[in-house]
Amino acid sequence: MNKITKEKIEKYSNLTSSALSIAKKSIIKGKEKFAKEIIDMVSNYLSDAKYFEEKKDFINAFAALNYAHGWLDAGVRLDIFKIKDNKLFTIK
Repeated sequence: MNKITKEKIEKYSNLTSSALSIAKKSIIKGKEKFAKEIIDMVSNYLSDAKYFEEKKDFINAFAALNYAHGWLDAGVRLDIFKIKDNKLFTIK
């Protein structure tokens, strides 16, 4: 399906929120400062996605969700979060 629907926004919002919850519990010791930056950015993008969704701007909502999840994946790849889940994250 090539449409960005409300259902698709909800699906990816839930996935990214779940991934954020896991990441918060998986911070590698000594990387807390970097993790906080990433977590703050992800939280901001999730908030942006919600704002755009409420405005029925699903394209920008979906874009914000992709940025949010990209930040989490970057944190995993940079060894800021210790994650083994290859369904929610891009892992090494």
